[in-house]
Amino acid sequence: MRTPPRISLSSITPSNLGTLRKLNSVIFPVKYSERFYKDVLLPEAEDFCKLVYYNDLPVGTICCRIERSGPEGEAKLYIMTMGVLAPYRSRSLGSEALKQILASAASSQKPKITHVYLHVQVSNDGAKRFYERQGFVELKKEEGYYKKIEPRDAWVLERKTWSDAPA
Repeated sequence: MRTPPRISLSSITPSNLGTLRKLNSVIFPVKYSERFYKDVLLPEAEDFCKLVYYNDLPVGTICCRIERSGPEGEAKLYIMTMGVLAPYRSRSLGSEALKQILASAASSQKPKITHVYLHVQVSNDGAKRFYERQGFVELKKEEGYYKKIEPRDAWVLERKTWSDAPA
């Protein structure tokens, strides 16, 4: 009898930052700035920036930032990057990573995170469908969002956190 695969997430730390850099260089068509890598190490990012492991092998990432928006200490969570190496897609890794990030967002009290949003390149229909299956809805199309890749346009997708989602 085969044991089921183990899917786990771990926070980004200085010791695994190189793994994040390598995964990003393979998964995404852009190079991320040093500022990006500094920001994912901030203490407030710990619950929202993760490496995704499949049977102890790092195969994906999800990195988010908190954007404060309201006078009541409310905030939105912005998914900066989320990706899984091509051979490991369609194994629920992205769904599991997103589920854990959404659970952290829903339980956050300081700040209270009310929504989660992201950009998806308009040519990436698969990613858009994935997020829509996860409860995200298209808010708008943002023209010229990407500066260094074609097409430059992006969809903006958003969903409420679980704690605010209608029952």
